[in-house]
Amino acid sequence: MTINQSRRRVVVTGMGAVSAAGVGAQALWAAARDGVSCVRPLKLARPYQGRIKIAAQVPDFDASAHIEPELLPYCDPFTQYAIVAADEAVAQAGFARKEIGGPRTAVVIGTGIGGAHTIDDTSYHEYAEGVRPETLAVPRLIPSAAPTTLGMRYGAKGPTFALASACSSATQAIGEAFEMLRAGRADRAVAGGAEACVINGSMRAWEALRVLTPDFCRPFSMKRNGMTLGEGAAVFILETLESAQARGATPLCELAGYGTTSDAFDPLRADVEGPARCMRLALESAGIEPSAVDYLNAHGTATYANDITESEAMRAVFGDRPPPVSSTKPIHGHALGASGGLELCVTISALRDQVAPPTINFVEADPKCLVDAIPNEARKMPIRVALSNSFAFGGINGTLAVKAM
Repeated sequence: MTINQSRRRVVVTGMGAVSAAGVGAQALWAAARDGVSCVRPLKLARPYQGRIKIAAQVPDFDASAHIEPELLPYCDPFTQYAIVAADEAVAQAGFARKEIGGPRTAVVIGTGIGGAHTIDDTSYHEYAEGVRPETLAVPRLIPSAAPTTLGMRYGAKGPTFALASACSSATQAIGEAFEMLRAGRADRAVAGGAEACVINGSMRAWEALRVLTPDFCRPFSMKRNGMTLGEGAAVFILETLESAQARGATPLCELAGYGTTSDAFDPLRADVEGPARCMRLALESAGIEPSAVDYLNAHGTATYANDITESEAMRAVFGDRPPPVSSTKPIHGHALGASGGLELCVTISALRDQVAPPTINFVEADPKCLVDAIPNEARKMPIRVALSNSFAFGGINGTLAVKAM
C-alpha cells in the first residue's frame, strides 16, 4: 500500500490526566488556568529525614475505584496512573474499551523510572527486613509495564513500547507515535507519559543534586531556587485525520509537528544550540514559521541556569520577542517522565479555551531571562499555534507543536 505522507495529518481526539490536581484533564487545566498550586506537604510510607518537605503528589488516589481487582496486583502506581488517564482519553475520543485496538493501533508510554514504588519497596524488604520480594515485583517495576498493560486493556496489537529519556520521555513518546502515524505505520496511537517517583530514595537523590526548592518554584523569576518533584500521568489518543473523520470524531486539535535533538554536551548542564534546533525542527515538521507561534509552554524548571538557557534558546529561534511563555511546573510539579504529557494537556486546553496559563510565584523579572513569562495571572489571548518544550538530563530535547482545527 502506498501512503501519501503529506496527506496524513494527525489529530488528538482524546486526552486524560492524573496529577497533583487530582483525577482528570479538566482538574489539571482548572488548576493551571487559575494558578492554583498543587504542591503540598510531603507524605511518604516510611520515615523520611530529608530537608525538602514538599512535593506535588497525587492526592487521595484510590486505585481500586478505577481499576479491576484482578489487574491491580500487576500495577505499580505509575501503571495505575497511566490506566486511569488512558481510560479517560479513550472515553473522550468516543471509543469503547476494545474498539480502539487492533493491529493498526500503537501504544507508546514514556517514563523516566518506571515502577519506582515497587523498586523502593522491594529494596527495603530485602535490605532492611530480609523479606523475599513479592512474586509480581518484576512485572510491576519494568518500564514497559504501562504500555503493555494498556495494549492488553484495549486490544492494541501495533507497535507497543516504553520510552525512557528522563524529563523528555512523555514528549518523545507522543512525538514518536505521531511520526508512526504520519509515516503510515499505524492509524491510531495511545501515547503519553506516567511517573510515580515521589519516594524516599528519589527525594533524597534529587535533594543531593541541589535542584529542589524548599518552598516556592519560580520559573524565569528572580529568587528562583529550584523545582518541586511531582508525579502523575497524561495520555492522548492520536489518530490520522482521515481515521477520525471516517468515524465522525471531533478532534481537540491537530498535532502538527515534532522535533527532537541531543545536545551531546553535558550530563547535567543544558546547552542553547540543542533546544533551539529542537524547536526549529518542530516548526519545520509542522510547516509553521516562528512568527506564527502564539504561545509556548516552557520546560521551565526554575533552576537558575536552565531557565537562562531555555530563554536564550527561545530568543535564538524567535528573535527579540519570543511568544508569551509560561511554565506550569509550579502547579503540578516536575513529574519527570510524565511532565511533557501533563504540559501538553495544559497546552491543548490553553489552545481550546484561548487562555494562556500563568507562571505563578513570579516575584520579579530576571534580566537574564528575557521572555514574557505571563507572571501570576492567566492571560486571555488568541492562540492558534502553540509549542510545548521538554528538555532532559543528558541533553535530550523534545518539542511538540499543536494547531487549532
